Amino acid sequence: MIDVFRSSWALLIGMMLLMIGNGLQGTLLGVRGDIEGFSTFEMSLVMSGYFAGFLGGSKYTPELIRRVGHVRVFAALASFISAVLILYPVVTHPIGWTVGRVIIGFCFSGVYVTAESWLNNAATNETRGQSLSLYLIVQMAGIVTAQGILVLGDPSGYFLFVIASVVVSISFAPILLSISPTPAFETAKPMNLVELYRASPLGCIGIFLLGGVFAAQFGMAAVYATQVGLTIGQISIFVSSIYIGALVLQFPIGYFSDRMDRRLLIIAASLLGGGAAAAAYAFGTSFEMLLVLGFIIGGTSNPLYSLLLAYTNDYLDNDDMAAASGGLIFINGVGAIAGPIAIGWFMSQLGPQGFFLFIAILMLSIGAYALYRTTQRAVQVEDAGNYAAVSPGMSAIFAEVATEVYAELPDDETIETN
Repeated sequence: MIDVFRSSWALLIGMMLLMIGNGLQGTLLGVRGDIEGFSTFEMSLVMSGYFAGFLGGSKYTPELIRRVGHVRVFAALASFISAVLILYPVVTHPIGWTVGRVIIGFCFSGVYVTAESWLNNAATNETRGQSLSLYLIVQMAGIVTAQGILVLGDPSGYFLFVIASVVVSISFAPILLSISPTPAFETAKPMNLVELYRASPLGCIGIFLLGGVFAAQFGMAAVYATQVGLTIGQISIFVSSIYIGALVLQFPIGYFSDRMDRRLLIIAASLLGGGAAAAAYAFGTSFEMLLVLGFIIGGTSNPLYSLLLAYTNDYLDNDDMAAASGGLIFINGVGAIAGPIAIGWFMSQLGPQGFFLFIAILMLSIGAYALYRTTQRAVQVEDAGNYAAVSPGMSAIFAEVATEVYAELPDDETIETN
């Protein structure tokens, strides 16, 4: 792991700074929207804009890279990101923010594709698995760090928006000045969605529903926390607890995933996360209990993405796994676009606690459907492939690499992460 960091430190630091800027703007908008008097529905549209832009970016950025190259695409998208971050406190209107979020989502998607291409190119066949693990850690560390920065300024002013813009701008320096050569760019064509569904109905349905859960966590958690009256410091800690749970429980769940029927683990994780959300909705919580439940929800929902990806790959040939990952990313993105709008309706009808009810319904639905699928198709544990720890924030580039790297491992071998 140390050798991997030594060879890719510039890229990894750049990616961490990118995640700090992205994580900060997401939470900050949730808090600032309440200050500006935006309704819950208006904020849900604003947050949905990011995922719509992200999905569009994942589709069109590859063609831009092929036409003008990595460096020009990276620099152009970076300029738009910095500009939009500065404009947020100037154009304080729901429509303006929604347009800004669409642009931000599109640009970040393209930036991830470009940066992850470089990072993948910098890794060797022997270190690529460790690079995946380190990249996942860097992603989560960046988002958690962003929540700590939230307490350094007044969200009603300009300072925090400027900080987000500066952090994103600085992040490009180590990436663009890295000695790594510009990589060749190629992605697999996504698998036909009908074929993908036939191969794994549970994978497709589960990934779609998870898109709504991720959108709730990334887009609406700060809106919920603001509406229930948490302080800025408490909001940052609450949002952090979700991502800390995702990081801490990702690898233990992966360990068990390679040693038992994955559907049973999907059922267990879904019911545990859904039960935690249902408890928060039904009984209300103290701040301390809110952190515990946030940890459980994040720690079960995020590994579910990797679980469902691995489960789908169990029914595919190795040659089809990369294409399938692109299709699953698209399905997840569609769910993420609809998620904030649906949760906004729940919160407008039921109050802030509708946030947890929405998550509970989706998580429990995944568990129920997985339970149903156990009656439709049997699977042998020894036939299962390897679990790949993959974050929903990764582009198709790294999702494809992850499935390919872990598919090539012997069944009893795992990637060293120390």
